[in-house]
Parts: sequence; C-alpha cells; structure tokens
Amino acid sequence: MSKTDELLTRGVANVIPGKEQLKKVLESGKKLNVFLGIDPTATKIHLGHAVPLRKLQAFAEMGHTVRFLIGDFTALIGDTSDKDTERPVLTPVEIEENFQTYKRQAEKIIDFSLPNVSVVHNSEWLNKLSFEEIVKLCQHFSVGDFVGRELIRKRLDQNKRVGLHEFLYPVMQGYDSYFMDTDIQIGGTDQTFNMQAGRTLQKDIRGKESSVLATEFLIGTDGRKMSKSWGNAIWLEDSPEDMYAKIMAIHDDVIVEYFTLATNVGMEKVREVETRLEKGENPRDLKKELAKELVTELHTEDAAENAQQYFEKTVVNHEMPAEIPVVSVGTSENLFELSDLLVKLGLAASKSEAKRLVEQGGVMIDEERQDNPSKEVAIEDSVIIKVGKRKFVKVTLQE
Repeated sequence: MSKTDELLTRGVANVIPGKEQLKKVLESGKKLNVFLGIDPTATKIHLGHAVPLRKLQAFAEMGHTVRFLIGDFTALIGDTSDKDTERPVLTPVEIEENFQTYKRQAEKIIDFSLPNVSVVHNSEWLNKLSFEEIVKLCQHFSVGDFVGRELIRKRLDQNKRVGLHEFLYPVMQGYDSYFMDTDIQIGGTDQTFNMQAGRTLQKDIRGKESSVLATEFLIGTDGRKMSKSWGNAIWLEDSPEDMYAKIMAIHDDVIVEYFTLATNVGMEKVREVETRLEKGENPRDLKKELAKELVTELHTEDAAENAQQYFEKTVVNHEMPAEIPVVSVGTSENLFELSDLLVKLGLAASKSEAKRLVEQGGVMIDEERQDNPSKEVAIEDSVIIKVGKRKFVKVTLQE
C-alpha cells in the first residue's frame, strides 16, 4: 500500500468529494493547505483526538502546509454536533486556561519543529468580523440545513432548547477554512456538517474546490465513543502506569481498531494482530503489546517497561508497589471526611466522584475496604489509601 493510499484509507471514514479525486490532487505534487481544529472545551486532549492528529502529522511529513487550529473563539459558542443538549457557554478566562496546555499535549503526535507546521487561534480573525460580514456569511446557508441534522432535529422534537447562537457555529468553522484558504479539512465524522460549511464558503466565495477528510472514532474504555465528557478517555498526558492500565481495560473487540487508529505500527502488524485473534490467541496478550506500544510512543520505552511491571505487580499479582507516593498533612488537620480526603489527595476529581468510588467498593485504607464516604479518617501516623487496583498514596502527618 502506498503512503497516499494509507493516508486516505487508514482510520478514514469518508472523503468528500471523493478519495480518488483527492488522491489525484495529492499525487500531482501540489502543496496543499491542511488544518485540524480543536476547541479548548477541556484542559486535556485524549487518544481519540490523536486519530486526526496523526493524519495532520502525515500531511506534514509529505511536505504540505499544516495548521493546528485552537478554536478559542468558536469555543465561546460551543459545538453540539455530538451532544443531545446545548453546551454550557465558556468564559474567555476558562477558554484561556484550557488551551494553555493544548500545544504541549499535541506535541506527542505533531512535530511542531517542522517549518511547514504552525499553531493558530481562530480568534485572530473571527473576532474582527463585523456584524455586516457575519450576516453576509450566513446568507450562504439555510436554517433547513441546520435543523435537518439528526441531533438538532431530535432536540426540537423533544421540545428541548436549541440556542440561536448554535446556528453560527458551522458558519464560524466554515470561515476558518475560508480565511486560511484550506484545501483539506481534517476532523471526526461528527464534524462533517461543519467541515462541509468550509467547502461551501470556499466554493461560493473563492470558486475553489476543497476536500474533507473525516476520520473514524476511537472507542473509549466503556465501549462508547471516546469523549471528554463521558469519563471514558485515555488522555495523552496520562501517566505511563494509568495509560497502560486503561489500555488493558478496553474491550477485546476493539484491539485491532486501537492498533489501527491509535498507534503508528505498520498495517502489516495490524493484519498480523487480526490474524492472531482469529486463530484464538488470548486477547490479553495482544492488549499487553498494544499497551506497551502506546506508552512507548507517547512516553518512552523505559516508561513502558516500568508501566508493564507495575501493572503485573499491582493488578495481576495484587502486590503493593515498591514505591508509593507520600503526601503529608498538617497536624492541625488530622481528621478528615473520607470523600474530602480523597479529593485533597488527588485520588478523586470531585466529592461526588469520591462518594461513588467508596460506594462501589473501590477504596481501601490499610487493606480495609471502605463503604461510608462520610466516615471520618484520622491520620495519626501514616495510612496507605488504595483507590481502584492501581492508585496508592501513603498519608503522613507533618512533623
């Protein structure tokens, strides 16, 4: 399979107007403008985002001009393409905090040192549009186009609110494509409508044909599409130990999909994995290979080796890890409600999550399983708290 064929088929759900048409352009030797946009609606990028990111990197390696677009302006509106409710409106401060770490995380996939790779923010041009210009842009689209979308239609049928501002999101994303004179837009299949808006503006205003490359979704740890909102994500900045363990927890039927979408291994290796599964090899062994490959790619080979050993000790053999993080608390605050303590120690993101962990039997203190999230825990000398199968913290009093 040629590099172009792999680019247009591996992990690709759809190419508009067509794969053969885009292949012809790519093989012509013409250097193209390509972009991928991510709205900073959270502070982290997950492995699902890495699917289109890898496509962006592939285009960069072929010498095309690629832009990693941070949608700091479009995040003010919020895209509801894959949501059944209106997105909460973020403040500029929240957006600023979220996108601060995006480039650092994307660097695990994208080589920003390449001269043909750049990071842009769509506030650079969108917040300069006058109201008159926005009205003229809207004239290229119809209300019927928007309300005909499945989730929007569903919300309207259920008498749920659809904000007027939501109509502007695809217009704004379309303008991103027009402003950068884009030849190819990359995004998940849920972005197809928005990316088509870019094709419309390019054709209507500039008389130029452009393409959309829609990538397949990566399934999360719970069997649903990986999402920032659903708690089923493998984050690019997860620790090697957490990343390894999460990969080991994925469903057996998505192993081939993960090798295909989430790693850089060659397609020969992917086909080999598929054959081994068909012949009845234990999926657990293949998930070990997958976990080690992913941690190596996103961290280091040494980190992958250590993560594998940690998983074997703590999850498979139920051993206590050799090194446990130590957190000290002041002597004046040695009595804690358990749920508060878990949040304080970073073992739970919120009090409600801490409560859920305890009620599900996932919290142990000195090998004793806890069942009351409101229980008061005294830190008299030191205690070891375990959450789930692999998170350990030793809590001590400050001297």
